[in-house]
Amino acid sequence: MAVGVTVCCMVLAMVMSFEVSTIRVYGEKQVPCIFIFGDSLADNGNNNALVTKAKANYQPYGVDFPAGATGRFSNGRNTVDIIAELLGFNESIKPFPIANGRDILNGVNYASGAAGIREETGLQQGDRISMNRQLQNHETIIIGISKVVGNTSATTSSSSYLSKCIYLVGMGNNDYVNNYYMPQFYKTSLQYTPHQYATLLIQQFSHQLRWLGARKIAVNGLGQIGCTPKELATYGNNGSACVQFINDEVQLFNNKLKFLVDELNSNLTNANFIYVNISGIQSTDPALTGFRVVDTPCCEVGSDDDLGTCLPLKSPCPNRSEYVFWDAFHPTEALNIITAARSYKSLSPYDAYPIDISTLAQL
Repeated sequence: MAVGVTVCCMVLAMVMSFEVSTIRVYGEKQVPCIFIFGDSLADNGNNNALVTKAKANYQPYGVDFPAGATGRFSNGRNTVDIIAELLGFNESIKPFPIANGRDILNGVNYASGAAGIREETGLQQGDRISMNRQLQNHETIIIGISKVVGNTSATTSSSSYLSKCIYLVGMGNNDYVNNYYMPQFYKTSLQYTPHQYATLLIQQFSHQLRWLGARKIAVNGLGQIGCTPKELATYGNNGSACVQFINDEVQLFNNKLKFLVDELNSNLTNANFIYVNISGIQSTDPALTGFRVVDTPCCEVGSDDDLGTCLPLKSPCPNRSEYVFWDAFHPTEALNIITAARSYKSLSPYDAYPIDISTLAQL
């Protein structure tokens, strides 16, 4: 979710960000559908009707999005919106509550703000749709797809159709932000060392990923949570750009996740998992990718709560493309553009492993 200071592929990232932000050319879809599992970084309205503080369906959220405040935790498109565009989709993937009929053949977005791998994660904010519940929602959609495909095609089975789809999965941020680093609400940091906690999360995540039964799965690593304005305000940075101990502990999860991708590819027949190195992608020197403000939110956020979300109806900064962060946790569309572009088409050997999303789509 954050940006550090390692210089990596700066010029190419700037070129790619310019192209994606200014030109939207929709060719033939590279895959028939996209299914999205995740948290607030991918939520596009799934939390709108929930009783929760984790919402973004109010101004100034969506100030740069054509439909306004839809529930996206950004000023504009989120990363999965842009990846869908790059894959040839001319509309965003619909959130689960309003996905119905033939729309589900394009895929469904299940992502939910405050959700995590662990069931209790984010509970202090109210309702949220955990990874386990997102999998249950997907099961409902699979039944719907079976009916639609069965009624329209005598030669294509639903399993064959789904095997061609891409699954975008990004979970774990809240298991740290809204769990491990909140000892006033959760006991995990008292029960487990950082190594033990990362291992525990990966074990549970492994079961969830296996349950998907999908063939093409892109799994995001976690971003540099210690660089977010909220964590900087909470812990300070001791003169460095980020809260280093948080980034170090989160990296334990990322390292184990990359190993898990290898294991799943080896043990699951016809499975193609890839690891997207979000932390590495967003470690480009901010100044060299056009950003001028790296530690302050573009919108005005509350100072006395743990939400880090924008205060309603307050005017945001006018120069949003120069800000890394929209609110105290979530990136601006400007950073989402770079993240999506390099997730889709690697500009560094370290962006994705063992292949990028564009190559995954062709399998």
